[in-house]
Amino acid sequence: MIEFVKGEISDLTPTSVVLETAGVGYFLNISVNTFSEIQHKDACRLYVHEAIREDAYVLFGFFSTEEREAFRKLISVSGVGANTARVILSSLTVPELESGILAENLAIFKNIKGIGTKTAQRIIVELKDKVAKGGLSGAEAASLLTAGNEVRSEALAALQMLGFPAAASGKAINTVLKNDPSLTVEQLIKAALKLL
Repeated sequence: MIEFVKGEISDLTPTSVVLETAGVGYFLNISVNTFSEIQHKDACRLYVHEAIREDAYVLFGFFSTEEREAFRKLISVSGVGANTARVILSSLTVPELESGILAENLAIFKNIKGIGTKTAQRIIVELKDKVAKGGLSGAEAASLLTAGNEVRSEALAALQMLGFPAAASGKAINTVLKNDPSLTVEQLIKAALKLL
């Protein structure tokens, strides 16, 4: 098993990177979130998930172990393949994904290309317990749980009705809740609006 690849970035696109290490170039499929973390670097270390099939040996690279663990949990869901999981992680950060699952927010998933109602429902049903017990990656789930799912989901729905994208709204709400998890819905919306 390859745990990570560390090397010079010899080729980079929003969906893939070639890392050169010890004279070997490793082609890794990446999410847009990972791309944004490494786009201005000459070298980096990416954590690897290997997908070995009959016809291909594919490597997926992640800037953090949290993102890799979230990816692994997503591909454990029936009907979610590696490319779909990568699209989800390109559209949502790990905290946004976790909070969407906890809030049972179908809309946040249905806005992602290739995700229909049934797939969104399966993701929520199959991963909700895992997120509630400690997160997809162990990151930030506790603070989101203490903030209360109802307050969070109401604030997210309100921001979406105001025309803000689900992903940006979720990110703003998470940032606010990290600083003060005891806010009311109104306070949360007002604070999140200042960040949008």
